Amino acid sequence: MGERRFVGVYPGTFDPVTNGHIDIISRAAKMLHRLVIGVAENAGKGPLFPVEERVALVKAEVAPIAERSGTEIEVRSFHGLLVDLARSVNAGVIVRGLRAVSDFDYEFQMVGMNHRLDSNVETVFLMASERHQFISSRLVKEIALLGGDITSFVPPMTLERTLARVGRS
Repeated sequence: MGERRFVGVYPGTFDPVTNGHIDIISRAAKMLHRLVIGVAENAGKGPLFPVEERVALVKAEVAPIAERSGTEIEVRSFHGLLVDLARSVNAGVIVRGLRAVSDFDYEFQMVGMNHRLDSNVETVFLMASERHQFISSRLVKEIALLGGDITSFVPPMTLERTLARVGRS
């Protein structure tokens, strides 16, 4: 069980992966021996990218973080309960990013539910860095679809793929 504490799961839809996500991943990698990034399938949300492409983009964008930090970072898709993913990879920690107070209400409920489902898995919150607090995948997609500049919100490969996906390449 001791080693379990140093394995974390960072879940999200990552549609697309943003600089805010990259910031949280980079900071979590400093605290963990192994980080599993769980890319939620969430077909019901009408994703811009299919799950396989989101997994590939996240893998590519986080490779430098793994190399720099020495942390093993795995990216995989999942559906179903987050605590089931955490159990399957022997994670003792769920990493979540908070951007604003409005995120807290939802996250607070999720912590309670996840704790009831598996009390061996703790949730750790990392506050978004000031320059990333307003970034969300939903807004990035909307801005891209409406012809706005998303250059400062997403990493380079994701920028290229997002612009191509919305027909602006």
